[in-house]
Amino acid sequence: MTRTPPRHSDARVLEAWRENAAPWTQAVRAQAIESRRLVTDRIVVETALRLAPRSVLDLGCGEGWLSRALCLHGIEVHGVDAIADLIDAARRMRTDAATAAEPRYDCLSYEDIAAGALQARYDLAICNFSLLGDDSVAGLLGAMPGVWNPRGRLLIQTLHPPQACGDAPYLDGWRDGSWAGCDAAFGEPAPWYFRTIGGWVALLERSGLRLRELAEPVHPVSGRPVSLLLVADAG
Repeated sequence: MTRTPPRHSDARVLEAWRENAAPWTQAVRAQAIESRRLVTDRIVVETALRLAPRSVLDLGCGEGWLSRALCLHGIEVHGVDAIADLIDAARRMRTDAATAAEPRYDCLSYEDIAAGALQARYDLAICNFSLLGDDSVAGLLGAMPGVWNPRGRLLIQTLHPPQACGDAPYLDGWRDGSWAGCDAAFGEPAPWYFRTIGGWVALLERSGLRLRELAEPVHPVSGRPVSLLLVADAG
């Protein structure tokens, strides 16, 4: 008999994403999420290109849109995700230009990566709204120096903590998830581990990483921040 993981746990994060892989793929490909369409998709691509990597590890790549977008700029991209259905969807979708190289995709968890499952090394690792757990995220970030080329860097885009906090106390900890901005096709949302801005900085420091950049992209209409961008390296 399969046991249901605790409501607030890294295991439940993965279980919920397995349950919602199909509607998520549809929402991304239909550009149905306004904040992504207006701000966050563009900003993560622009930031990655400014960092000028030759190779990228797309961590938590989902259905692969970012991997494909970076390949259009001649970057070698390896997308990994723990959700097999998302990796299958990524492999079925081709890049927009016939001349662009295709990303490589593998189904790997963050625990797999922390345990040394990757043999290649990369100039840049990107986590685009894909750091939702607690221990799994800490283990992954601690493993980053082992997957980088010399002078490798990490780019994180995540929900803007003060904006995402709502009425809850502004403290690190587990929160219930939401599919706000998505349609009714979604099932139960994944929980997520909320971190304050200070919590993110402290996590990077505990992982042996040094914060190099911090930015807060804003919505073009409301003028409010929609995400937090962090760039770090091994110092």
